[in-house]
Amino acid sequence: MAVKIRLARHGKKGYPFYHIVVANSRSPRDGRFIEKIGTYNPNTNPATIVLNSDRALYWLGVGALPTDTCRLILSYKGILLKKHLLEGVKKGALTEEAAEEKFNAWLAGKEAKVQSKKIGLEQDVLKEQSARLESESKVREARELEIAKKRMAEIAATTEAESPETENAESPENPESSESAES
Repeated sequence: MAVKIRLARHGKKGYPFYHIVVANSRSPRDGRFIEKIGTYNPNTNPATIVLNSDRALYWLGVGALPTDTCRLILSYKGILLKKHLLEGVKKGALTEEAAEEKFNAWLAGKEAKVQSKKIGLEQDVLKEQSARLESESKVREARELEIAKKRMAEIAATTEAESPETENAESPENPESSESAES
């Protein structure tokens, strides 16, 4: 029986979510499996991977073959490196303490890279928000200036319209001036 470590697709259309499973290679993709060893969510940035590393290491040790995508996931989480280091311990090339030390150093470096990526993404979001707010404030100021110009034009038009009326209003008060102007 050929055993594979592969992904089983779940989630809704256009928004996949995967279970990392150990299954017989002849069973359907989303069908029967031997054991579920983790989950993979590619919709987040960075992708969320939850993996039972002990069980994954066990299945790799007994001969389960990962698919290409699962191989990348296992490599990302350091399972393949740990398997490689344990094989070195079995052969006598390394001591178990040295292998564990190398793995922990690699894991610390990997966590630092992931954290720096998360911080970089958060800073990009903040920069984008501040740029959006700045452009919106410029647009708002331009609109306010345009509205102020229109109001000034309206006030000027009303004052011009009122000024001839005041001149005409003076002439009816003084009927003699209007009569003398007619003669």
